[in-house]
Amino acid sequence: MDRATRFRIRDGVMFNRVGDEIVLLDLDKGTYLGLDPVGSRFWELVTANASLGEAIETMLAEYEVARPELEADVDELVDDLARNELLTAAG
Repeated sequence: MDRATRFRIRDGVMFNRVGDEIVLLDLDKGTYLGLDPVGSRFWELVTANASLGEAIETMLAEYEVARPELEADVDELVDDLARNELLTAAG
């Protein structure tokens, strides 16, 4: 995925922080998804309008992780969020 991509949250998706995690609730489907602390940090960054690349760079500075591992994990998370129609590419 293009690292310049920005995202938007689909209407009908609510989220709330619970401890160090974020819980997403799809009001239309009646389902929820919990994000671990790293996934929650990504969610915070993209909902603050960071591009995919900006989010990855920020997380690389905050976590002790190799770039290829983080990029693979973030790409997998984006795919999962998109598959569940919680997050879409903006524009």
